[in-house]
Amino acid sequence: MEADFVIVGAGSAGCAMAYRLTEDGTHSVLVIEHGGTDAGPFIQMPAALSYPMNMARYDWGYRSEPEPHLGGRRLACPRGKVIGGSSSINGMVYVRGHAKDFDHWAETGATGWSYADVLPYYRRMETWHDGGQGGDPAWRGTDGPLHVTRGPRTNPLFHAFVEAGRQAGYEVTGDYNGEKQEGFGPMEQTVWKGRRWSAANAYLKPALKREKCDLVRALARRVVVEEGRAVGVEVERGGSVEIIRARREVILAASSINSPKLLLLSGIGPAAHLAEHGIPLVADRPGVGQNLQDHLELYIQMAAAQPITLYKYWNLLGKAWIGAQWLFTGTGLGASNQFESAAFIRSKPGVDYPDIQYHFLPIAVRYDGQAAAEGHGFQAHVGPMRSKSRGAVSLRSSDPRDAPNIVFNYMSHPDDWEDFRRCIRLTREIFAQDAFRPFVKHEIQPGADVRSDDELDGFIREHAESAYHPCGTARMGRADDPMAVVDPECRVIGVDGLRLADSSIFPRITNGNLNGPSIMTGEKAADHILDRTPLPPSNAEPWISPRWREAQR
Repeated sequence: MEADFVIVGAGSAGCAMAYRLTEDGTHSVLVIEHGGTDAGPFIQMPAALSYPMNMARYDWGYRSEPEPHLGGRRLACPRGKVIGGSSSINGMVYVRGHAKDFDHWAETGATGWSYADVLPYYRRMETWHDGGQGGDPAWRGTDGPLHVTRGPRTNPLFHAFVEAGRQAGYEVTGDYNGEKQEGFGPMEQTVWKGRRWSAANAYLKPALKREKCDLVRALARRVVVEEGRAVGVEVERGGSVEIIRARREVILAASSINSPKLLLLSGIGPAAHLAEHGIPLVADRPGVGQNLQDHLELYIQMAAAQPITLYKYWNLLGKAWIGAQWLFTGTGLGASNQFESAAFIRSKPGVDYPDIQYHFLPIAVRYDGQAAAEGHGFQAHVGPMRSKSRGAVSLRSSDPRDAPNIVFNYMSHPDDWEDFRRCIRLTREIFAQDAFRPFVKHEIQPGADVRSDDELDGFIREHAESAYHPCGTARMGRADDPMAVVDPECRVIGVDGLRLADSSIFPRITNGNLNGPSIMTGEKAADHILDRTPLPPSNAEPWISPRWREAQR
């Protein structure tokens, strides 16, 4: 069992790398994935998104330790354990991130990862379909493996949300992944011909049809390092332990939870922590597992005055009808994730680019599929994009089968509380606009009587949920930065022949959902691995509000 390149993890970045590294037929690639097949309606049907992320068959089932600032709650941290990784169990929302996110990466040591550098990779990876809803074709891709589409937006609530934003004085944007992220407009999804267009469907399955790409189902235990060089991966499969050897490089793409765990198990990480678990030190990298970030969000729910929400299908018969229509025709409500309108806004004057994101949904329901007791309703998922709180991933034991310790340390910075209260108040203002007047009955959650800072803080403490965007645990930076784990070419600092490319390497979390940036990371890393000249930088100028210093909208 050996190949030129051994990739650990068939997730968003891993699939993209497998595709690009085998594209010209000269290199062999083995992808190690612990999870199994993605066949079946739970994964492939977009509207069924709440199922796979709650199924042990497809999800590692991680939970945080009791979060000290959220009343000791342990929050779910789903990570995909299936081909396609988290792109096979996520909400399929497609967001590139804001230009200034990547400029910040470059400024903090990730040279070559500014927006001008990454935009060409976003264009290379996409085939974009606007569905006749407008957009910025010049900024988008036309022939990449990843199909990006928009929902039909037939429910009047999707238009009410955008119109309410406009009435409240905010920008409207036809394409938040184009020139102008800021504003209200259509949301994009990784759905194609009614199916979830995961990294497995887009990249891995075409790659596996090539002669030199293979998939191995196994649990990766550690990276094998000999004389300072990674030479393979120790895996467990069928009850026995073996080594899969890499002639050129080992590449970790196992998620922002499992990639740092594997580094630690391999002796790469903070020396004291490794000594604690009796793991021989290979490279003292204190940043491994640190800098953990995520997006938290709240659901602001309204009871609907008209029976036009998806609640009418929220019963056995309704779900059976949607499922049957999707199964036989690939169309209907089952063919969309139902997140079809969105917004990115700035929280206050002096913030130069959006720091609040909205997902709008025409039903009042939780991510685990529990509908609101009120019946017909709708909700906006809202949360701050750039929390100052940082957590960590560490080992529970030296046993590769043990889940790691995950502490997000959510809401540990006082600014987070102020930001969240502002999110709630700004959302209430949007729902109070004339555009929603025909549709709003009353506020379900938090409830109209929850008003004061203390009352809002109580609601946040009890109800804030992860948006499932963990990242940052093996941060990219300059080779001489003691807290950086990989250099700007994704090489693990201090070990030869080892790279890491997934959301672990993000220096700071991006604006929006992380699947798009994770795939882009795999695309760009593949060029670094093959020592290709990166795609020429773009000179496109993104839109920034000319009034950002003095006005919030």
